[in-house]
Amino acid sequence: MNQNGFSTGEEDSRGPLDKICCLQEDGFRCQRQAGNASYSKKIRNTVRQLKLHLDAVARHIYICDYHKNMIQSARSLKPSSQDEAPEVDFSQLQMNTLRRYKKHFKVVTKPSLNKAQMAESLLNHFKTISVNEKEALTFFIYTIKTNGNKLDQKSANNNSDTT
Repeated sequence: MNQNGFSTGEEDSRGPLDKICCLQEDGFRCQRQAGNASYSKKIRNTVRQLKLHLDAVARHIYICDYHKNMIQSARSLKPSSQDEAPEVDFSQLQMNTLRRYKKHFKVVTKPSLNKAQMAESLLNHFKTISVNEKEALTFFIYTIKTNGNKLDQKSANNNSDTT
């Protein structure tokens, strides 16, 4: 790093040359040269599962290539977790909405569920629905471009009636 605060270019591709990895393994700080990968909240749980720790005295958050590959391998092996999927809170919905969802998807539940139980069983069903993202996005864009939105159609009908 130059005195003016700009990078000299020497450290851009591999991270700072004088820094070592910020992770601890088996209670000892890794002595490998830090690369350009950095520790973040996104990898925090994976790092913990690998029994690694961020060194509290490290003055940076750069990780060596060895640990970077280890973390990437662990993340690619594990199935997609609940933390990565967007969380939907069915308990915020009204009971009528929950009933309509249940009827639309023909979800079988016990007849006398309270709202919390109904929300939980519908959330479990919701998590099992697979979506072809490419197809859904294509259909969404097509609908928007062709003014297929119901709200657009209503406003178009109202405008033609008033003229």
